[in-house]
Order: sequence, then C-alpha cells, then structure tokens
Amino acid sequence: MDKRTNTAVWHEKQQRWQINVQRDGVRRSFYSSKKGRTGQREANKKADEWLDDNIRGTATKVSSLWDEYLEEKRLTTSYSNALRIESQGRVHLLPAIGHLKISAVTEQKLQNIINAAYKKGLSRKTLQGLKETLLELLKFCRKSRVTTLYPEYLYIPKGARIKGKHILQPDDLKKLFTCENTTVNNKVVFDECIYAYRFQVLTGLRPGELLGLKWSDIEDDIVHIQRSRNVHDELTKGKNENAVRSFYLTDLAKAVLKQQPHYEGCEYVFGDMRLHTYRYHWHNYCDYNGIHYVSPYELRHTFVSIAKNLPQGDLKTLVGHSDSMDTLGVYGHEVDGELKQIAKSLDAIYDKLLN
Repeated sequence: MDKRTNTAVWHEKQQRWQINVQRDGVRRSFYSSKKGRTGQREANKKADEWLDDNIRGTATKVSSLWDEYLEEKRLTTSYSNALRIESQGRVHLLPAIGHLKISAVTEQKLQNIINAAYKKGLSRKTLQGLKETLLELLKFCRKSRVTTLYPEYLYIPKGARIKGKHILQPDDLKKLFTCENTTVNNKVVFDECIYAYRFQVLTGLRPGELLGLKWSDIEDDIVHIQRSRNVHDELTKGKNENAVRSFYLTDLAKAVLKQQPHYEGCEYVFGDMRLHTYRYHWHNYCDYNGIHYVSPYELRHTFVSIAKNLPQGDLKTLVGHSDSMDTLGVYGHEVDGELKQIAKSLDAIYDKLLN
C-alpha cells in the first residue's frame, strides 16, 4: 500500500481540517470539521483508509472486471438482457477502456464511450441503456472495492435522435376489426391470431405480455398481468417493476375475448406461441388485408395514441408506466370502480373511432 507522508492541516477560513494524498496518479482530499486534534486524526484516518487496500486491486484491468460484472448479470437477470449487456460491452465499452487499469478510468472516458455511440447514430433510448450499463458497472466496481469513482455527470447528447414510432391509422384499424382472413401457403384461410391482434390493440399489452397471458390471470373481467414471454421463449416478470399490473376489460375487449377459443390442454389465452411466430402471422395478415405494417410492439403504441386523451394517471396504470397496482386492491370497491370508469372511457373512444 502507499504510505502517507503528510498530515491534515487546519484551514481557518473553511473551519475544517484538510489533507491531500495521491495514489496511482489519482489525487484525493479528505476533510474533517471537528476542531482540535480529534478532527485532524479523523481526516488522517480517512486518507489512510483510502491509501490502504480498503480499495483492492486498483491495477485490475477493466476487461477482467467486466467479465466479473457480466457473470453476475447472467446469474441475476434474464438471458435476453444479459445478451444485450454483453453486446454493449463487446461493441462499445471494451474497445475503448477494456485495456485500462480501473484506476485510470475517469468520468470523461465513460462519457467518451457515450459520445462515440452517439456519433454512430444510435437512438436516444439505446444510448440511455448504454449509460445505465456504465453506471451499473461502476457500482459493481465500487462494491468490489477497486475504485471510488462515482460518475455524476454522464449525459446523453441533446441531438440524439428519438426512434420513430409508427401506429395503425383509422382506416387500418377498421380493417383489423372487420377482416378475419389471411394467407397460409398461398391459400386464403381464417387467421387464428385475429383475436390476439385485436386484443392487443384494445388493451395496450406488450407482445410478450399478450403471449404470456393465462386464462387464470383473468378474474371477474379484471386482467392481472404477471409474466411476459421474451424473444428467447423465456417467461419473465416483465420489462420492469411496473409491468405487473391489473386493469378492467372494456366491453370491446370482453367481446373479443369471448370469441377466442380455448385450446385443449393449453393454459395460455392465445396459445403457446413464440414471439417470432406471432410476428410472422401478423405480417402475413397485414400483407393480405392491405394494412400498413407496424411491428407487434407498435400495436401497443397504437393503443397509447388512441387512449392519449385519458387522464395521464389512468393511461400509465393501463400500460404499466407507473407504480404497480396492488393486486389485492383491485377487489376494493373504490379501486374497482375506478378501473370500470377507465374501461368505459376507452370504450367511448373506440366506438367513435371504429364507427
């Protein structure tokens, strides 16, 4: 460890003890506002703890720490999220700072990674995800006692583009609720996913939430969203903590659900289907019916656009952008009444749009 060769000095103007020390080219100051020798000893102790191997292995390469961090994420997060983080490291982080010692990493070097990704034209949402990963990595390193760096001023450049979102327009929506056929092997057939498409537009469910929905999740016309199916066919708790939520079915959504057949031996409302299969069927349906194609996720955007005139709190509750609703709470008369009122407001909006 490095040894301290100086001692804390009292600064009358600031009314505090201060000591400056340096380790591996990094300079730090430590303070104590206690008067007398007690304060001097306190400031010196802070400096000694930092110089001592209270912080271990400052010469550790970032690449090694990244491997440790990534292994932890593989154990504690979904497979798809771990893949996303691994890709961020491989493409953006490791080429820039992987060869450096952790002691050589500065906040500006981290900002340079974000700036370089911005220059490549990545969207604001992607840059935000990269920033969050950088912050998580540094938090992991602080917990591992290899650094004290706490980035406070990382930012997303103002010019970062917002990824364009597309929605179904009114004419396309009318086709969706009147046309039921599609093509399979060049033959015109009834689309068995038609009620899934309609239900998603009427409820704003994410595609994974739609395909993870079980009949047991629907009680007394209240839908409890408790899981999601990701692109790797894993069942997860959903995109975030707000994804677990409950909402009351509109009359239109209830009518669609009544038409959906119960598949024998299958507990899932819309069948045991993978995301890529659902996307394939939806694409075929759009082609056959002359509907401008939007992605399955953009059916959720369609719902949000249609329901945007609802009070903001109601809309956030429906789509899972606010605190998770207490599942038990929906059985209370007050909350139940609120959910019904939201559903009635939605029915009025859809009735006007489709008729």
